[in-house]
Amino acid sequence: MATPMTPARFVRALKDEGLTVVETGNWRTHNRNHMGPWGPVHGVMMHHTVTKGTDSTVRICRDGYAGLPGPLCHGVIDKRGRVHLVGYGRANHAGSGDDDVLRAVIAEKSLPPANEANTDGNRHFYGFECINLGDGKDPWPAVQVEAMEAAAAAVCRVHDWTPPSVIGHLEWQPGKIDPRGVSMGGLRRRIGLRLDPPTAPPYTVKRGDTLWSIAADKLGDSQRWGEISRLNQLVTSALTPGQELKIPKK
Repeated sequence: MATPMTPARFVRALKDEGLTVVETGNWRTHNRNHMGPWGPVHGVMMHHTVTKGTDSTVRICRDGYAGLPGPLCHGVIDKRGRVHLVGYGRANHAGSGDDDVLRAVIAEKSLPPANEANTDGNRHFYGFECINLGDGKDPWPAVQVEAMEAAAAAVCRVHDWTPPSVIGHLEWQPGKIDPRGVSMGGLRRRIGLRLDPPTAPPYTVKRGDTLWSIAADKLGDSQRWGEISRLNQLVTSALTPGQELKIPKK
């Protein structure tokens, strides 16, 4: 449970996570707050748009359409990985969903199957619409999925949430399929690694070792070169000014 971020803090969180943010019109005050409260917030919800084209999709998500006024989310993630902010506050993105799912999100536990729609989700979730037709054929560029990961992680980092706080629309409301083509379990694993990257074990260096032999011993041939570069930086930073270290060739 948390109080929603201010718009300024939201922008800063996204940019701090390395995202390119496009601010659209009066997004900071564009919301559906007159229809009900915004918050407390409990998680992040991912969607696909069933559209193509960035400009037209951003316009739809900002303005809505007949029967469903905008904003339809807080941010639109395009296929280039940019986040277009279209609204902030209560937004028409989650609709009604399963109260058991909400309790699991709050407890940051595994989700039960969504089998009813009895709880207002627009009040409790940040929402990101991701540009994709949702037909199982439209590709998900790696940069777009990485932006989904980063956007969710940005919100989780501010609220001190863990990956189970991030769900797909299909996990919230019966009958929904979005974001089709993206594994939410896989996305949560990526978010977890981003929030808490593993720490590599220290190297034990013996007399006669070379950077090549260390990398080969620890990682095998396929990953030698990247690790050699990192080890070289570590060795270089350990040398005193003017000191040299000669390493024999393999």
